Amino acid sequence: MYAIIEVGGKQHKVEAGKWFLTEKIDANVGDKVEFDAMLVAGDKKVSVGSPVVKDTKVVCEVLEHGKEDKVVVFKYKAKKNERKRQGHRQPYTKLMVVSIG
Repeated sequence: MYAIIEVGGKQHKVEAGKWFLTEKIDANVGDKVEFDAMLVAGDKKVSVGSPVVKDTKVVCEVLEHGKEDKVVVFKYKAKKNERKRQGHRQPYTKLMVVSIG
């Protein structure tokens, strides 16, 4: 059984017992967070919501917070000796799916 949820403006396909990375969420490590399911697919049944499936929640546990690998941004103007180098590390939250239902 899997579900499609929206977290941080992005859609994720999740299954019970598996973890995934998403945009940073304001929750402490160990907290339980609930999300509405946009689609739930079981053995032979698929439920599609408009926009969410009624009476269906996906419960996730916050495992950790962190930052992803650095992305280097380098801009320059040819023949002008203009160079600008900067880096960015996007914060993330690691979530474990506890239950779908």
